[in-house]
Amino acid sequence: MVNPVDKNAPTFESLGLGLQKDEAKPHNEMGQEDFLQLMLAQLRHQDPLKPLENGEFIGQMAQFSTVSGIQDLSNAFNQLASSLQSNRALQASSLVGRSVMVSTDKARLEPGTAVEGAADASAAASAVTVSIQDASGQTVRSFELGPQPPGTMKFVWDGLSDTGQPLPAAEYRIRVDALIDGETSALPTRIASKVESVSLDQGGAQDITLNVAGVGPVPLTDVNEIL
Repeated sequence: MVNPVDKNAPTFESLGLGLQKDEAKPHNEMGQEDFLQLMLAQLRHQDPLKPLENGEFIGQMAQFSTVSGIQDLSNAFNQLASSLQSNRALQASSLVGRSVMVSTDKARLEPGTAVEGAADASAAASAVTVSIQDASGQTVRSFELGPQPPGTMKFVWDGLSDTGQPLPAAEYRIRVDALIDGETSALPTRIASKVESVSLDQGGAQDITLNVAGVGPVPLTDVNEIL
């Protein structure tokens, strides 16, 4: 025979464990109040011959606390990520009008300006040649950098042709060839270009993108150097 439920049995309310209301909780989610109500119902309707073990009860409480804590931690991380993204966007906007070094062979020449660049060699080069080509692929300027050690080598093109005449404002391609161990090979180049604007991905899945003059969209993470 099952004993009647003792209506004077202590409850969570009488023990001082107030139930916190989840005002903004959707109907398809379980909050703290719902969980505690289920626990009360479980205690009141348990079989007196097979009462809920203390360890089992404490384990259920601990499990709920763990899940709730993980959800709170996830929300905190989401807020932190949003804050960091906004901060990065603000920092990226300060790059508009400045020059950055990006991996490309394209260079936009502006009147009265020079073009800065760099190339990377994995080994020492006995000779290095920089060639400037116009839109038709014709070489309009070439100059020597001489022997170079392994690593990064920087160069500056003054915007002049081989005859010493200023070249018109346009987009050019820059090629760097190095003679290494008797073989000539093209080196990866980086060109300094001006940032015209900053784009933010609306979905938040992609990184911040810089719109670089003469190059186009470049992820912020691909910027090698800020000049």
